[in-house]
Amino acid sequence: MSFQVQSVTVGGPRLFLVAGPCVIESEEHALKMAEAISAIARELEIPFIFKASYDKANRTSGASFRGPGLMEGLRILNKVAECVRVPILTDVHEPGHAAPVGGVADVIQIPAFLCRQTDLLVAAGRTGRAVNIKKGQFVSPWDMRHAVAKVRETGNDRVFLTERGTSFGYNNLVVDMRSLALTLPTRCSSLRRAIQAPRPRAISREYSRADSRSSSRCFRAPRWPRAWTASSLRYTTIHARRSPTGLTRWNWRGCVPCSNNCCVCTTPLTLKIYDF
Repeated sequence: MSFQVQSVTVGGPRLFLVAGPCVIESEEHALKMAEAISAIARELEIPFIFKASYDKANRTSGASFRGPGLMEGLRILNKVAECVRVPILTDVHEPGHAAPVGGVADVIQIPAFLCRQTDLLVAAGRTGRAVNIKKGQFVSPWDMRHAVAKVRETGNDRVFLTERGTSFGYNNLVVDMRSLALTLPTRCSSLRRAIQAPRPRAISREYSRADSRSSSRCFRAPRWPRAWTASSLRYTTIHARRSPTGLTRWNWRGCVPCSNNCCVCTTPLTLKIYDF
């Protein structure tokens, strides 16, 4: 069963894009990012939902930047919705945040670490907004049906899932393509941050550089969209941020790097976004 998030069809045959910065940095930054990605999506005729978090409550370090907080973050997201006229997705970490977030966001996202929290899932479902549940890295694909059921039991059938990878030892995630077939009956799956593995601080500088630049950028990132679309995924999520070197172009039509650091191949999805 498909459903609408404004003009975006979730669960239909057409691929759509969820993209934006990991966290809201400022009103100006959020507006610029939303406008830039929206323009690219229009050019490529890709349905687009803007994503940004008002509070990253699950940061590894307590000293890390979490965002502007609930009220200021919702004000900025509302401004993006009004000015750029795109659907909004943001995540919630507490049941008490669901109602105010539902007054602004079109999609409420449940973080992977909280995907089994009944009170949070029920609160999100009761808003009537679409609910995106990220599969926990510790949860089997078939067990995600229980998380979906918790939302649907509120009378809200507008729910879908995001694949987040599976823990494979410490600080490493793998994507099991079999999970797509196992979660599709509940209507879901995306690229999302399954290509981003946590990295221990004790890891060598050489390995860190090789993993983040060679593996993530040149191998994993360009190849994943092709694998996922071949597996009948419904949408792709990209974290977009400013690059120290300016605008980075990723041509998702393939996986062969060319001289200007884009990728070249043969399928019809091309994104020009800030480095992610």
